[in-house]
Amino acid sequence: MVGQLVERIRKKDQRAMSQLYQMYVEELSSVCYRYVPDDNDAKDVLQNSFVKIFTSLSAFEYRDESSFRGWMIKIVVNEALHFLRERKKLLFTELHEADVQQSADEEPISDGLSADELHQLISELPDGYRTVINLYSFEGCSHQKIAELLGITVSTSGSQLYYAKRLLSRKIKEFINTRQ
Repeated sequence: MVGQLVERIRKKDQRAMSQLYQMYVEELSSVCYRYVPDDNDAKDVLQNSFVKIFTSLSAFEYRDESSFRGWMIKIVVNEALHFLRERKKLLFTELHEADVQQSADEEPISDGLSADELHQLISELPDGYRTVINLYSFEGCSHQKIAELLGITVSTSGSQLYYAKRLLSRKIKEFINTRQ
């Protein structure tokens, strides 16, 4: 079904564009809001993402729905990163590896939190922290890839992730304590 929609969109079928939009708007909005928590900014980024999806579709080689979803998510992430770099001017603190004493795979414990609650807490992180933790945890990017995407060093990516996890852990504990 999705493959047929893609073919119809390539032929400039407006109804197919609308159907595809309806099928994926919720999922792609969720991806967008992970990076850009401001409602108006996120809507702008999402709109730009759909424009890019529709205009770039002719160059995309459709294999299956999974690869298509992945391609669309990548466009949304790239548009969000572009927005953050251009308009928000992401701020990163440069630290040397020796300055960051990283505990082995310290992960924030989010047991007992709903996905919406966790999303809200992540959205409250500073832009740099939020961006790196999203790229690393949700998109599966390596620190090398994050450094390339954001124009930072690998050690800066690592330190941003470390401090993001620490701050997120603290926010989760505070949230759980206030709820009890």
